[in-house]
Formats: sequence, structure tokens, C-alpha cells
Amino acid sequence: MKKLILTLSIVLTTSVVTFAQKFAYVDTEFILGQIPEYKSAQAELDKISVQWQKEIEAKYAEIDKMYKAYQAEQILLTEDMKKKREADIIAKEKDAKDLQKQRFGVDGELFKKRQELVKPIQDKVYNAVKAISEKGAYSIMFDKSSDLTMLYASPKLDKSNDVLELLGYKTAKSGTGTKTK
Repeated sequence: MKKLILTLSIVLTTSVVTFAQKFAYVDTEFILGQIPEYKSAQAELDKISVQWQKEIEAKYAEIDKMYKAYQAEQILLTEDMKKKREADIIAKEKDAKDLQKQRFGVDGELFKKRQELVKPIQDKVYNAVKAISEKGAYSIMFDKSSDLTMLYASPKLDKSNDVLELLGYKTAKSGTGTKTK
């Protein structure tokens, strides 16, 4: 009998604690889409990325041209000349791959530029979400735009506009998402 009462009291206590938790969510994709600084940072990153990609493609086109010329002239070349041409092609290919890694690699220039331009904006959004969570006493704040699957979410729990307002932007309800400060 004691075990039953103890188990029942634990279940009831856990239920009360669970019901006492408050949940909400934000849509960071929507929030960031309303911030002009984020849009301009993304546009700058896209511009840089396209420029660097063209540069790398030009290097690979040059390598392809060298290889085709080598294949066409291969019969007429001596062994030393063949080895030199092959080494030149391999060296150019290595340079192109190194440049690609330098620009687009894990810690490449594009990643660093993204950190420089986008991370401060994302940090502001995170701090606003944190402030709203603390102010509203939310135990958990979900991100609707992430890989988290939300089959249904009540619009009452969406705090995205609150985050935008805290950051000083007009909400989608009231305007264009431009800064009000």
C-alpha cells in the first residue's frame, strides 16, 4: 500500500511539474528574413561565393585545356617532355584544389566571412530569444525552421514577432520588417 501511494504521489508530482512548464517557438528563418542587415550580408556572401567559384572554374578550364593539348601532342613528345607536361598539369590541378579548399573549405575564407557578417546578427537574435524566454518564463523555446519536426504549433506560442520587436524591427503584422530605431 505504501509503494502504491508513493508511486502515485511521484506520478502526480511529475505531472504537475510537466504541466507547469511553458513552451513557445520562434521561426528564425522568418526572423532573419525580416532583418535587412541579414539580407545584405547574405547578398554579399553570395556575390563573393560566385566570384570565387568563377575563379576556380577558370583554373579548371585552364587545366582541361592543358590536358587536351597534352593528349593531342603526346605522340610527338619525348619521355622527358611528357613527364614535365604531366607534372605541370598535376601541379595546376593541386593548386586549383588548394584554392578551392582555401576559399570553400571547413575553415575557409567563405566560412570566416560568414562568421564576420552573419554571426553577430544571429547572436542578436539568440539574445533576444533568450530575453523573451526568460521574461515569459518559458522552459523550452523551439525553432520552427530547424530540423525539428513540428506537426502542429499554435500561433499563440509563436514568439517570432516578439523577437523582431525586441530587436527594434516592425513585425510582419504591422509592416515591412524595417528597423524602427
